[in-house]
Amino acid sequence: MRKSAFRPNRARACAALWIFALLASAAPASAEEIVTVSGRKDATQSYLLMYKGSAQTKAVAVLFPGGEGLLKLRSEGGSVKFGSGKNFLVRTRGLFRDAEVAVAIIDSPSDQQRLGMDDGFRASRAHVEDIAAVVKDLRARFPRGKIFLIGTSRGTVSAAHLGRSLGDAVDGVILTSTVFYGDRYGSGLSGFDFGAIKAPLLLVHHAHDGCRPCPYNAAESLGRRFPLVTVRGGKPAQSDQCEALSAHGYFGKEAETVKAMKDWMLGQPFPKTVE
Repeated sequence: MRKSAFRPNRARACAALWIFALLASAAPASAEEIVTVSGRKDATQSYLLMYKGSAQTKAVAVLFPGGEGLLKLRSEGGSVKFGSGKNFLVRTRGLFRDAEVAVAIIDSPSDQQRLGMDDGFRASRAHVEDIAAVVKDLRARFPRGKIFLIGTSRGTVSAAHLGRSLGDAVDGVILTSTVFYGDRYGSGLSGFDFGAIKAPLLLVHHAHDGCRPCPYNAAESLGRRFPLVTVRGGKPAQSDQCEALSAHGYFGKEAETVKAMKDWMLGQPFPKTVE
């Protein structure tokens, strides 16, 4: 009696395990890891990769934070750690990632880890070689995914110059809170030929960005040639007007702003105004 009673229970247990395994294999994989590649001799380039299911990925958002771009990526106790997470693109990384969009956040390369990247390096051939290696790696991981370079604030210097240099190796460029003019920190994109970027270009700018090198009227003027998403409203600033927790960093309008960018990347209708 015991033996005959045991067999149905065992059969049900096996069936349950089989169903669990089937559901697990059907569910999209989710991952977050630090990837390091090499495009130059004696230097490496690391980035934080986040995705949910590589087979479903339609777009890869390659993010270039502002400032010196120094994330200091590292792994501690099995978790990914990095520096300040207040930057607009860093703090919204989870809003970018879903089953269709993977995220790659670029750190400063190994030979720029002391002070980070200045505008001169962001416009250099060395930077192009580093990011070309990142793009090659991402193409191998996500063969069906389009590659988009997205910069914010001083990160736009990287995204714009890389977009021009990499040509059709990338599928689009998004510039948010663009540094149109130089200041004591660097030359920004003063005099840059935006028409030299072969890939489709999207501009995103807050109408009340108070950072002097990043005036909205410059974005509005360039918006006559390229699509522009104008952001309005948000929360009262909790930082300097050139820092992340202000209109410059779309403070209080993060979700809507990211959604507009994702819609554009995925070829869906996107709002010209976020408010």
